[in-house]
Formats: sequence, C-alpha cells, structure tokens
Amino acid sequence: MLTSKQRASLRKMAHALQPIIYVGKAGVTDNIITQTDDALPVHELIKGTVQQSCPVSAKDAMNEIAARVGAEAVSTSGRKFIIYRANPDEPIIKI
Repeated sequence: MLTSKQRASLRKMAHALQPIIYVGKAGVTDNIITQTDDALPVHELIKGTVQQSCPVSAKDAMNEIAARVGAEAVSTSGRKFIIYRANPDEPIIKI
C-alpha cells in the first residue's frame, strides 16, 4: 500500500509520461491486461487513457487493471490513469 507522499511522488514522475495503455469501447479486455502486465516490469510506472467511447470510467478501469495485474492504482485525472508496480528483480524507481 502506498502512502500519500509516495503517491504524490509517483504522480510527479508520471507527469511527463505518454500513455501506453488505451482502454477503448470494449472496456478492459484480456489483451489490455496482458499488455499492462508485460509493460510493468520494464517501466514500473505507466500511464493509461480511457477513450471517450469506453463504457467504464478511468477510475474503474484503473482499479480493475491494477487488481488483475497485482499493481498499485496511483491516481486518475480526467480520462488518464497511473499504475505502479515495482520490478522485484531490478527496481528502477526508488520511492
């Protein structure tokens, strides 16, 4: 579980990131879960976007994705969300 200071630090780091996860009109699919699970060991901190045609909100999508890949839901802002999971072998981000 992340503290509020850790979340703030991760939000600050994620500000400059471009989204790499796009949730579309199909909602959170197995393909999105696989893509997120593959991206987290490399990046640790990823940003995602929920498209306008998506049936779920950014917060719901973030929480579902984070729960299914074993990551921490950091925050949402509008249609964007941030997810964090430390790489157990070689951590990149020190929080």
